[in-house]
Amino acid sequence: MYNHNAIEKKWQKYWEDNHTHYFNDNNEQKKYYVLNMFPYPSGAGLHVGHVQGYTQADIVSRYKHFCGFNVLQPMGWDAFGLPAEHFALKNKQHPQTFNQTNIANFRRQLKSLGFAYDYRKEVDTTDPKFYEWTQWIFIKLCENDLAELREVEINWCEQLGTALANEEIIQHEGKMVTEHGKYPVIKKPMKQWVLKITKYADKLIEGLQEIDWKDSIKAMQTNWIGRSECAVIQFKTKDNINFTVFTTRPDTIYGVTYLAFSPENPLVEKITTPEHQKNVQEYIENAKAKTDLQRNTDKEKTGVFTGNYAINPITNKEIPIYIADYVLNTYATGIVMGVPAHDERDFAFAKKYELPIVYVIKCEDQTQVYTNDGEHINSDIVNGLNTDDACAKIINYLEEIHAGKKHITYKIHDWIFSRQRYWGEPFPILFDENNKMYIDHNLPIVLPFTNDIEPTGTGEGPLANLDVWKRVTINGKTYRRESNTMPQWAGSSWYFLAYLLKQPDGSYLPLNSPESKAILDKWMPVDFYDGGMEHAVLHLLYARFWHRFLFDIGVTSVKEPFQRLIDHGMILGNDGHKMSKSIGNVINPDDVVASHGADALRTFEMFLGPVGGVYPWNTDGLDGIRKWLERVYRIFLEMPEIIFTDDLNAVDNSWVCAYNLFIKKATDDLENIKLNLVVSEMMVFINECYKQKQLYIPYMKNFLIVLSCYAPHLTEEINSAKFNANTLIYNSQWPTYDPTKIVTTTVNLPIQINGKFRETIEVPCGIDENTAVNLAKANEKISKLLENKSIKKIIYVADKILNFIVSDK
Repeated sequence: MYNHNAIEKKWQKYWEDNHTHYFNDNNEQKKYYVLNMFPYPSGAGLHVGHVQGYTQADIVSRYKHFCGFNVLQPMGWDAFGLPAEHFALKNKQHPQTFNQTNIANFRRQLKSLGFAYDYRKEVDTTDPKFYEWTQWIFIKLCENDLAELREVEINWCEQLGTALANEEIIQHEGKMVTEHGKYPVIKKPMKQWVLKITKYADKLIEGLQEIDWKDSIKAMQTNWIGRSECAVIQFKTKDNINFTVFTTRPDTIYGVTYLAFSPENPLVEKITTPEHQKNVQEYIENAKAKTDLQRNTDKEKTGVFTGNYAINPITNKEIPIYIADYVLNTYATGIVMGVPAHDERDFAFAKKYELPIVYVIKCEDQTQVYTNDGEHINSDIVNGLNTDDACAKIINYLEEIHAGKKHITYKIHDWIFSRQRYWGEPFPILFDENNKMYIDHNLPIVLPFTNDIEPTGTGEGPLANLDVWKRVTINGKTYRRESNTMPQWAGSSWYFLAYLLKQPDGSYLPLNSPESKAILDKWMPVDFYDGGMEHAVLHLLYARFWHRFLFDIGVTSVKEPFQRLIDHGMILGNDGHKMSKSIGNVINPDDVVASHGADALRTFEMFLGPVGGVYPWNTDGLDGIRKWLERVYRIFLEMPEIIFTDDLNAVDNSWVCAYNLFIKKATDDLENIKLNLVVSEMMVFINECYKQKQLYIPYMKNFLIVLSCYAPHLTEEINSAKFNANTLIYNSQWPTYDPTKIVTTTVNLPIQINGKFRETIEVPCGIDENTAVNLAKANEKISKLLENKSIKKIIYVADKILNFIVSDK
């Protein structure tokens, strides 16, 4: 048994002392930029779920390095934000004191796992040298009419005294509460800084065509942006209050039986009749306690009648007006046409409030909602037409009678960019005594140190408490600083550029310098971006927005920041739930590194299944990988009966074939990020090695190169101990294979049961799943293991792997 603790500490010290993973920008090599979404450095440290994504990126980084690329793989810290401030308030500590302690702990954990980072490139969003350029980008957004102060409705927490993003809110007992502390959250109008991301909506949609992302992620962003092209229609109440309704289905205007306003619509009070004011106000207060997501997804649709009626501009019929919380004020005009026969939400609403249901598209069953295309009926001027033709004709008619027009709108709304909290980037903004705004170009505007970070209770940020900092005198005139700070998303919207610009003295090349542009043009986009898909429509969208803006103002010549996006998946706790400190199911990688070693942890997590999957933690599987690594160690260092030779002619031809096939498959699978299959292929090859009397040294060294992507410590130790090597595995070239040596009609198929390797069987190449299953069941060992088991699922990849998912009968 090898001593993983001694071996891993030895090689980590060697790499650090000898600057093994230092990055050098070499113009003779093709670049490859590998990046993980940088973590928030919480006090809890890393858990094994974090290790999954970091290992995926590290494997790709090492592979590309072996292939001759000049690889950059940095790491940094997304350290501003509400969680740190909440912890600071609760524990009466300044955020910076524990922030640096947490970062040091994260860095220690990452080093213990053997990741090939150059920590000289490390970024920290709380460093004034970093956020000087966050502030500079904000100034440029202001100068290009993409930032403004605006009265908007926000998620507000009175106890925390700050606005909150939707992602900082959860549902608890049917009410909106903060994720941290579970404090009540309400909707509240307030003047806030807003970034006009809606102006970039079309560019953000177009840019998706240029990048290598999963179609599902592209669809999420496209749907989040929600570009809709149809009509705005002018309605008025019977007491002559005018308003506009947006609809993607103007063809259904003959089927409108009610209108629904969002509770936040500013016209609600005006259109509500006096006798209905009380009921409407009570309904609005209840709606404020729900998130937009809850309002959109609640199966039961609720509303309240205003007492007023609108006039249909085409039929001139009166239509009742309701307030309904499934209507969001952030989309279009915050008013919808209720067409119950042809919209599921409207159908449920009409059923509940016993409103008429008028079918205007021909269908067989007029007792259920019908949402498909079809021939229009009960629709006067568009009878007999399909949806597209009917829409076009209705729009033309509305334009003729001056009651509507064609229009484009978006579901996405402008980005609320203010936070009424201390722990964030200060805005480079000044106000004079008349509240006129000025930009402060004297960057960085440094966040002042203070322990007075309690909410003000006035809607201002805690910085408003600091009179000395807040008051600025310039040329004899006194100004007031903006007391709000930027959200946590600010630094993460450009940090991937900062790694490239980080200098040895800790400063950054100016974003507006020729030197910066040359570097960004060379190294962007990020070639491999690994992260969680919970960020698909937040960080990834905000970062794309900022980067496209920087392209537009000439900071970079690259439109999109992330060329290839990889979902790192998730590892669940032993109980099958998402790891959470509050649940108590978190697995600390420190414990696993101590008991099994970093190499075993890295390899085990990759062997769990395809990249992007969700897998429960399995100690048995971890034990199995550790035993397999010991098997690798033994064949190199503890089995003198197997001779290592420099004579290729002395080894068996079938093993030569197995080696070349192994290198081919491993290369193909690494190119395609099939990291679990590479582990299977290494297992198969080692099984073949154990059958041999002699092994060819160059081939075995090449095996170590492949394994080093997963187990870098052990492979360096074997290379040093077995071959007395003076050069590192890390400095090797990726092995090639000889296709003429791959002459076979059979393959060795690894068999797994519940994801655990059990046996390898020789099968004809390319066989179908049914044949592979029958051959596996015919194997004596597999047959016994499947006794008294119920096969729930079979996972089969031809020539690659067969996995039986079973349970006890």
